[in-house]
Amino acid sequence: MQNKNLITVDLGGTKILSALLNGQDQIVDRFKEATKITGEIDPIIEGIKKSVDTLIENNSLSSNDITAICLGVPGTVNPNTGLIGFAPNLGIRDYNIKETLSKYYNIPVLIENDVNLAGLGIQQAELKDNVKNMLVVFIGTGIGAALFIDGKIYRGSSFYAGEIGHMRINPKGKPSKKSKLTFENIASRTAVVNAIIEEINNGKKSYLSSIVKKGKRIKSKSLKAAVEAQDELVIEHLTGSARIIGSVLGSIATLLNLDSIILGGGVIESLNDFMLPKIRKAFNKAVLPEPGKIVKIDYTRLGDDAPLYGGIKLAQEFLES
Repeated sequence: MQNKNLITVDLGGTKILSALLNGQDQIVDRFKEATKITGEIDPIIEGIKKSVDTLIENNSLSSNDITAICLGVPGTVNPNTGLIGFAPNLGIRDYNIKETLSKYYNIPVLIENDVNLAGLGIQQAELKDNVKNMLVVFIGTGIGAALFIDGKIYRGSSFYAGEIGHMRINPKGKPSKKSKLTFENIASRTAVVNAIIEEINNGKKSYLSSIVKKGKRIKSKSLKAAVEAQDELVIEHLTGSARIIGSVLGSIATLLNLDSIILGGGVIESLNDFMLPKIRKAFNKAVLPEPGKIVKIDYTRLGDDAPLYGGIKLAQEFLES
């Protein structure tokens, strides 16, 4: 892989973010394209192709100059076969995207879950492989994770490892008749925003009331602005989310004896100063003291670049082994 370029594509539910990395593992060009969700696969394939072709053409390269195309997908994927099992945000099920893309490019196509790819990027570019047992957790529309054991990514027996967002959580400690009290349905940005909107619609006053009345989306930056404005409603729901996140992570750290937990995603990126102390406090209450005292809880500074760097480790794993 020396002195050759690499293209990483982060395929998301709203955007396709791609990057060209050079032989020194540096991002030298980026391209962003809106994801077209129509229920059909063709517009998504065209979006990926446009991203890859644009990076190649804008940098006067050919297929011979590219080591691999690494694709991150928000769903369950088999990196060995290139099969997407299920990507709900994209409306894709049981589709081999590697086979399709390989028809267009004489370049190895590698596929990985998007959070796994971000975890690989954090391990490579931010932590410099200076980590052994790590959990990377991204909190945004949903909650997903990447798990590293003895320095290597752990994908599980059928590639479902890291799906912590679907863990059943009972925040009040009482049996519930509800069937979908999952981690992400309670603590994700989506869950927090939905709870805030419901209370505003029921008459509660908030810094975000005007946004809700206009029917606009509440993004992480709006939540940050509300916290800075000392909005009690937003602070209450974000504090509840942080407590649940910390408690869940404490239980996981007790089980796995982790040394590092790295947080990412829009909520953490915008609100790390507010969220992290509360997450750490709840974590310390939930984790057993002995395994808990060695765990470093921090957030990634890479932002959207994390999965883009992840292509480096993915290519090393599948092309150099």
